[in-house]
Amino acid sequence: MDIWNYNIFWQEALSQIREDYKTNGKEQEFLLWFTFDFLESRDKIILVAVPSAFFRDQLISRGYINLLEHKLFELSGTQIKIEFTIKSKVESSHTVNPSAEASPVHTPPLQAEISSSVQKNHPQLRADYNFKTFVIGDNNSFAYNAACAVAKNPGKAYNPVLIYGGVGLGKTHLMQAIGNLSYNENNSNIIYLTAENFTNEFIQSINTNTTNKFKNKYRNADILLIDDIHFLQNKTETQEELFHTFNALYDSYKQMVFTCDRPVSELKNLSDRLRSRFERGLNVDLQPPKYETRRAILEKKLEILDKHIDSAVIDLIAENVVSNVRDLEASLTKLIAYTELVGKNVTLEIAQQQLKDTFSAPKQGNISIDAIQKIVADHYNLSFTDLKGKKRTKNVMLPRQIAMYIARELTEYSTTELGAEFGGRDHTTVMHSCQKIDDLLKSDPVLSSTLNALVNRIKEYKK
Repeated sequence: MDIWNYNIFWQEALSQIREDYKTNGKEQEFLLWFTFDFLESRDKIILVAVPSAFFRDQLISRGYINLLEHKLFELSGTQIKIEFTIKSKVESSHTVNPSAEASPVHTPPLQAEISSSVQKNHPQLRADYNFKTFVIGDNNSFAYNAACAVAKNPGKAYNPVLIYGGVGLGKTHLMQAIGNLSYNENNSNIIYLTAENFTNEFIQSINTNTTNKFKNKYRNADILLIDDIHFLQNKTETQEELFHTFNALYDSYKQMVFTCDRPVSELKNLSDRLRSRFERGLNVDLQPPKYETRRAILEKKLEILDKHIDSAVIDLIAENVVSNVRDLEASLTKLIAYTELVGKNVTLEIAQQQLKDTFSAPKQGNISIDAIQKIVADHYNLSFTDLKGKKRTKNVMLPRQIAMYIARELTEYSTTELGAEFGGRDHTTVMHSCQKIDDLLKSDPVLSSTLNALVNRIKEYKK
């Protein structure tokens, strides 16, 4: 296949992806990130130019390159790999060495752990999720100290440990920091995965008659790290298997660490004996960071990336983004990208313009589904259980769809999780409900006014 044909596939892939983003109302995202240049191609490789190493790393971590490579395969029937070079280096030399420039994602300069020896990277853990890069504040100091104690004395200090809190507050960071430190200092057998992947592996072991292999894998771990155990709600057989795995590890003095988006006491359809196991050890919560901690997080991130942004702009972000660490970092990333793409320093005015949608968005923090359901039910003179029940009459259906729509907008729950909160409905029901309300809002100004009023009441109820 020659260069000309590669270019055709490249242009068509970008065109189709842009159309998909436009259909989903995300064209601005496409215009922001898909701004790299096709340079040349050779056997199963396309070389593109990007503004900086940071920009390249963002393309990889956000999944844009995987998306492009998949689309290229669909169009060409050939596995075409995308490699990178930096624009400034292209401009300074006519000779390009793509293999030298197409380096993997860089590791942050601040390295992980308490010891000064060369660090080993565990294949399941992020190297940058370590104690040194975790910013400590009043909202998380107890959880941080507990995690440090566990990492230094796994299976002895506190077992199990459950870290809970809202999305983007650092639960996974602390959990993986435990794994990284213990892996480097004790050469422990660390297993990290999400509860969803644990469930999927368990189901696969049943289907392939390899349950003994599955049991041996997890019951021989020195440290077992399982993220998002709220996913286990309603998974009866998986809960049973985890219960026995828990007992085997606990009896062998092996460390277990779990994360959850809420206290275990608030989980529904979880067996009492597994719930008691989670509560047996140390449960610590993470709260949204205060201003001083938010500012320290931004400064730490800039230090890791070796970037500079004016102090007044950092203040602006810290004052206005109060929800979680993930939103703070996303705001910072957007401004860094603007600087590199446009070639201008970020002023206060530019920052306010670029982040206006973030600043005006509802603070998603810890709004509960129960609060949303209660307020919507009260507004429409329904009972709390009506929204979760089986009734499909019009006077119940519309309020239920509105409650689902608001919950999708104001929380970080997935459609699967929301379906479970609304009487065990399928995720497609939630998606349909949200689309229905979206369509009605285009032609019904009264509904728009009602939604605004409900959202305001929900925010006030949270306070």
